[in-house]
Amino acid sequence: MIQFDVITIFPDFFRGPLDYGIVRRAREAGLIEVAVNDLRTHTHDRHKTVDDRPFGGGEGMVLKAEPIFECVEALGISAREERSASASKETVILLSPQGRIFDQGVAEELAKLDRVVLICGRYEGVDERIADALADREISVGNFVLSGGELGAAIIVDAVARLVPGALGNAASNQQESFSSRMDPVNSGDGVPSSTCTSGGLLDYPHYTRPAEFRGMGVPEVLSSGNHVEIRKWRRKKALEKTLRNRPDLLEQAELSEEDKKLVAQIRKERAAGN
Repeated sequence: MIQFDVITIFPDFFRGPLDYGIVRRAREAGLIEVAVNDLRTHTHDRHKTVDDRPFGGGEGMVLKAEPIFECVEALGISAREERSASASKETVILLSPQGRIFDQGVAEELAKLDRVVLICGRYEGVDERIADALADREISVGNFVLSGGELGAAIIVDAVARLVPGALGNAASNQQESFSSRMDPVNSGDGVPSSTCTSGGLLDYPHYTRPAEFRGMGVPEVLSSGNHVEIRKWRRKKALEKTLRNRPDLLEQAELSEEDKKLVAQIRKERAAGN
């Protein structure tokens, strides 16, 4: 089970994102726990002040160090030096536009931990001493600026929760999703990943449902052929095509077999001929 502790000045924000779908089912099944902590309860003035003007001047307000440190300490989280020295399976994350981009690899790292504390930044940022001495890492959900870290925290909880064993109805589902770094350990013997073909860092292949004919658009014949070898080959090629078209950067890190590399070369040749 993974314990998520979210630190925020807007605790009511999380009443929606955490109450639906896989996250809700994982909570009800006891696979994850999510505690939302109101930062204002760790202030000591009648106005419950959590922010202040930064030294040196500048626009906007910055979240203060004191209430955030006290909130994390109240959760029973050990100091960062102790966590690092003991190889603790808990981590403190600061949601920040200056952080490392959150991706599936990071989600898989977090899914191996027992406890994840998410500090939601606000205003013009947070006191730098939080990043220097409290948080283990800073994470951003993209190269853009949000009003605060709450949306990012919800994204992280969702992405990590679906990786917890038992959270998904089909245990193999998260292996074939886009960006998954997991490769299928079972090979069919024909050089193509077995079953539905795992991602291996690529975007997912196309999916089709009934009816087979919809508004003049049909389902590719190979998918109804019953030839599972050809279906696997088709899916792999389509995953490579989609990745090359939409996210060519992913091919640099993807685990490509020699057959994959030949398919990529073929796809590029076909695209060039089409132009």
